[in-house]
Amino acid sequence: MAEQFGQYGRYRRLEMIPGIIAWSVLFTILALSIFAPVVGIVFIIVFDLYWMLRVYYFVIHVVAAYRSYRKTIAIDWHAEVKKLPNWERVYHLVMLPTVGEDESIVEEAIRSLLRGPYRTDRMIVALGGEERDQENFSRIASKMRDQYGANFADFIITIHPFQIPGEIVGKGSNLHHMGGEIKKIIDEKGIPYDDIIVSAFDIDTVAHPQYFAKLTHLFLTEPNPTRTSFQPVTVFSNNIWTAAAPVRIAAFGTTFWLLAELVRPERLWTFSSHSMPWRMLVDVGFWEPDLVSEDSRIFMQAFLHYNGDYRVTPVFLPVSMDTVAGGTYWESLVALYKQQRRWAWGVEHFPYMVTKFREHPLLSWKKKVTYLFNHLEGMFTWAVAPFIIFILGYVPFLTVTNSQSAIIVNSPYTLEAMMRLATFGVFVTGGLSFFLLPPRPQRASRFTWLVMFGQWVLSPVTFVLFGALPALDAQTRFMFGKYLGFNVTKKIASSRD
Repeated sequence: MAEQFGQYGRYRRLEMIPGIIAWSVLFTILALSIFAPVVGIVFIIVFDLYWMLRVYYFVIHVVAAYRSYRKTIAIDWHAEVKKLPNWERVYHLVMLPTVGEDESIVEEAIRSLLRGPYRTDRMIVALGGEERDQENFSRIASKMRDQYGANFADFIITIHPFQIPGEIVGKGSNLHHMGGEIKKIIDEKGIPYDDIIVSAFDIDTVAHPQYFAKLTHLFLTEPNPTRTSFQPVTVFSNNIWTAAAPVRIAAFGTTFWLLAELVRPERLWTFSSHSMPWRMLVDVGFWEPDLVSEDSRIFMQAFLHYNGDYRVTPVFLPVSMDTVAGGTYWESLVALYKQQRRWAWGVEHFPYMVTKFREHPLLSWKKKVTYLFNHLEGMFTWAVAPFIIFILGYVPFLTVTNSQSAIIVNSPYTLEAMMRLATFGVFVTGGLSFFLLPPRPQRASRFTWLVMFGQWVLSPVTFVLFGALPALDAQTRFMFGKYLGFNVTKKIASSRD
């Protein structure tokens, strides 16, 4: 079991806690609805009030982040970074792990690096394939190196061996292997570790043309640049115009969640495609090869290694990626569910943090409690809140018998008023989503604008079926030791057209 599932199963009692909390609350509400409906109604009112306030709190941060985003995107960061002394000493290592992707997807990722004004002879591109896809990968990688390699300081190709003991199949194990192979080359070249910024990108990532200039500017102006990762705004917009409506809502929801986190860096983790110092990666031994959520775990590895002296710096520039796609509408929804469940598998960090925090006495108790609470509370509300608001909140009214109670008589109107106020947040984020859209492709009808606007009516359904349900699924599987492997998000080149 331990070999098959990597580090999973080592902390069984701790792995059960998030799922137990989620299911206990859901069953408690259901029991109150049957045996003490008045108490259940009071609980629902209090919870909905909390959620309404949380929505407004969320919207305020999203709007603040969006203003920073608009200001940042309007600046010529290449001109700004050239004002800094010795800026050309910085190297950018772009790591692109891939498995089974079409040649066009890989080529677009590499070509996007050439579109910005930043000098590419200070970029090292590393393309990492898998042994189980070696024939297809080797053909594509060789062609990419022949066609584009001369534009960069180096073009590295690695192949991750299959079934290494102690690893699980996934992006993290590939990145771990890539890191070790790249280190040999960097040592041979003699490039100082403190001069290298690493961008670990999904293969469908297209960075903003000014991204590397802005990243260099931050790296050179941060007081301690080797003790921070850099998190851009992740926008799933490469194929947003051809995606299914629930997929679009989920994609924008993820972007708005990240925007809200970017203006609260004290609680920010890394997510998806992001950047970090090479020095940190060498110090922590690269990514852990035996888990699914490597993009966020690498932050916690650094946080622990430096006893809390590590942070995430927001980069208010976008990196665009693909939404999930399928051959049919139904396949797209299935892919969306699996993607959300994989992201929700970040619950695996809870037992890891509890265990590792005990081993780091120099890490302050305040930071320990803050990170544990934020993580557990976030996972709990993700899995439970939509069920309470949109489903269980109505159950007490079906079982109550004392219709003369003032609470019972007035509570439906109270709940309706709070939900209307909370809906304001949906309209605000829905409006902002139009400013994050790329130009409409020719294959998309002009009437797609109307669909883009009307799709937000599906928000309650999307929040439950493609938010709470996959999160609860992940926590339940984790609770029972039914561990997930790494689910690769399928990239379909034609969906971008």
